[in-house]
Amino acid sequence: MRWQGKRKSSNVEDRRGQRVAAGAGIGALLFRFLPYLLRSKLGRTLLILGVVVFVGSRFLGIDVAPGLSSGGSAQAPAQLTQEQQQMGDFVAVILADTEQTWHSILESAGIPYREPKLILFTGQVNSACGMASAAVGPFYCPGDEQVYIDLSFYEDLKNRHGAPGDFAQAYVIAHEIGHHVQNILGTSDKVHRSQQMMSKVDGNKLSVKLELQADCYAGVWGYHADTKRQMLDSGDLNEALVAASAIGDDRLQKQATGRVTPDSFTHGSSEQRVAWFKRGFTTGDINQCDTFSGR
Repeated sequence: MRWQGKRKSSNVEDRRGQRVAAGAGIGALLFRFLPYLLRSKLGRTLLILGVVVFVGSRFLGIDVAPGLSSGGSAQAPAQLTQEQQQMGDFVAVILADTEQTWHSILESAGIPYREPKLILFTGQVNSACGMASAAVGPFYCPGDEQVYIDLSFYEDLKNRHGAPGDFAQAYVIAHEIGHHVQNILGTSDKVHRSQQMMSKVDGNKLSVKLELQADCYAGVWGYHADTKRQMLDSGDLNEALVAASAIGDDRLQKQATGRVTPDSFTHGSSEQRVAWFKRGFTTGDINQCDTFSGR
């Protein structure tokens, strides 16, 4: 990819090498269990007591949970190698290009585009969706409208899944940004509400459609990055297609257990992921990404 020297997004927060503060988990737990605390008199009493203690400690200059004011991370600067710094620059450039693409597409339809934050972390991270480890892979949290990536995932993509290359890495970012677009358009909320009223198998089918649409949106971004800003080199498209195929549910299940269970798919088969990315990439049209109609 021809990404060097291009604009870098200011929406990247680099937490690599920083440890998650213990206090950050307190805030997440309180938020998660707030509805249960409010249901009982004892719970309400404990909640009020906790607020009084927290506010009082702040007034006296005592920080009882430093992680609550730090976004869940220690603030000591991380020592990054030159390669790590370059990787951070690459992520910032790709994010900036997605911003340019989606501002143009959505605002031409009269829909304001809210730029998401992208958090780089190491090991584990706290988000509005809870604590997560690097093992879950890159993810988007609609609760705080942030994308979270431990860049060690790219090593796994290359070494475990046989999908190297910078456009393969860019595809991963563009897919998560696709989920942000779904959040803006209300698609994610609609799917999650529907899933609460159906069986797990049917819910998985909706999840697959949501993920395939994010793949298609990633392809739409790739089309604009290529045709309007000439960022792609020969062979880049194949890198993304190899990556999409490598992380299909059927491929991953086969590698992990030796068998494939379609009813448990949550992201789509290799063939589906490749097909929907290609549809977005060849058309550049968000209207071609309706994975919810028909088969």
